[in-house]
Amino acid sequence: MTQQELSLAKDPDLRGSLAALRRAAAMARQTAIQTDTAIVVVKDGKLLRISAAELRAGKR
Repeated sequence: MTQQELSLAKDPDLRGSLAALRRAAAMARQTAIQTDTAIVVVKDGKLLRISAAELRAGKR
């Protein structure tokens, strides 16, 4: 679904899902920085490992 489709959804949980995913991603990044661990994300269909140092530097 696109952002516009989500914002127009009838289900309130579905409307709030994008914001919840963004909050979860931010919390995962913060936890990775605090514990000096990497996170793995999918970007353009490829797995990408982002180290805590890269997260601290804001490179990605």
